[in-house]
Amino acid sequence: MKFGVIVFPGSNCDHDAYHVISKHVGQPVDFIWHRETDLSTYDAVIIPGGFSYGDYLRAGALARFSPVMNSVKKFSRSGRLVLGICNGFQILCEAGLLPGALIRNRDLHFICEHVYVRVETSDTPFTNELRGGGVLHIPIAHAEGNYVCDDLTLAELKRDNRIVFRYCDKDGAITDAANPNGSRQNIAGICNHERNVVGLMPHPERACEDLLGSSDGRDIFRSLAATVAAAAA
Repeated sequence: MKFGVIVFPGSNCDHDAYHVISKHVGQPVDFIWHRETDLSTYDAVIIPGGFSYGDYLRAGALARFSPVMNSVKKFSRSGRLVLGICNGFQILCEAGLLPGALIRNRDLHFICEHVYVRVETSDTPFTNELRGGGVLHIPIAHAEGNYVCDDLTLAELKRDNRIVFRYCDKDGAITDAANPNGSRQNIAGICNHERNVVGLMPHPERACEDLLGSSDGRDIFRSLAATVAAAAA
């Protein structure tokens, strides 16, 4: 199996994602410059966090026009796996690969802290090593992480069990006090209808070693690797 980490001007979590795949998952991984268009050798790609194009216009709005994103769309349509983290989630929404949008946090401040998220479904290629209802302690670092969508989109997300992570307290309760950015329904991550594209605002790649304060994010990447390995077998 082989993984790719897409790099845009302004990406700053690409090396974190690369480290997790190469050291903790133990699989081959390449950096993919945003002008590349050939993704044929990869089984899964990660769109990492950062500030692509300096977040000019809107976070992720310019990155959607990079040449690689047309290839990412074709890649996802072929059934292969795409994980967008923080700015990567914003890019996936801007590119139409996930519904809704990420807007300014409700307090209009940049937030950088550890939060709790509840696993809403273990029925995705990115969460099959996790327990549904389990609570993860993972950091966030964003100014535009407030997930919004219309009522029809929210109803569809709920009906199809496409809400993957929600902000919660340490006991797993979904409360407004546990919602750091004002996201609708405390949504922290969603998947597409086919379940092969996931976007989330928290940074699991920053929570893969106990030395960093938590290793709760590691099983997201292990789930991804296990799915690719099963498909190859």
